[in-house]
Amino acid sequence: MNNFLELVIKPLVNFPDEVEIDVFEDDQSVVYQLKLNPDDIGRVVGRNGSTINAIRTLMQARPLDDGRRIGLELVEEDDDLEDDDQDYND
Repeated sequence: MNNFLELVIKPLVNFPDEVEIDVFEDDQSVVYQLKLNPDDIGRVVGRNGSTINAIRTLMQARPLDDGRRIGLELVEEDDDLEDDDQDYND
């Protein structure tokens, strides 16, 4: 599934080298977390979420053999979070 996501997402973005895909699994699901350059998030989400929803639909078209659910999440990193923590420690 990683190869599929890379095949679909990298042509959509302006910074394909910054695409990171992490996989988290448990007994009931497999969740793919997608980290992108902040400038590329809108390109992957699309208008009203149409692009990301289409990608999710394609991922779910072939269910996993063991019956687990598949999910896709976009992770937005907040660089200002570290700066905010420092203000509280002063």
